[in-house]
Amino acid sequence: MEVRFADDRLRRLESDPGFRAREFGDDVVRSFRKKIQFIRAAVDERDLYRMKSLHFEKLKGDRAHQRSIRLNEQWRLILELAKEAGGKVVMVVSVEDYH
Repeated sequence: MEVRFADDRLRRLESDPGFRAREFGDDVVRSFRKKIQFIRAAVDERDLYRMKSLHFEKLKGDRAHQRSIRLNEQWRLILELAKEAGGKVVMVVSVEDYH
């Protein structure tokens, strides 16, 4: 699937090895990069649901249009899915503390 980022900071977190976000530890950054690779390799969201270790879940309430993937016990990757002419697109919205 194609991956897009809601802001430049998230894009840099994936692509710039020297970039570190202060609020995330190195383990969260490594997990973030690994999970983005899984998303890029997936054909559609069914592939993500099949990988139980991702804990790919639909959010509820006002956030029912979003999905999450666990980065660790505390942090989650928040995503939005869209379909375009070229296929599925995943928008990386944020990394949030769910602790």
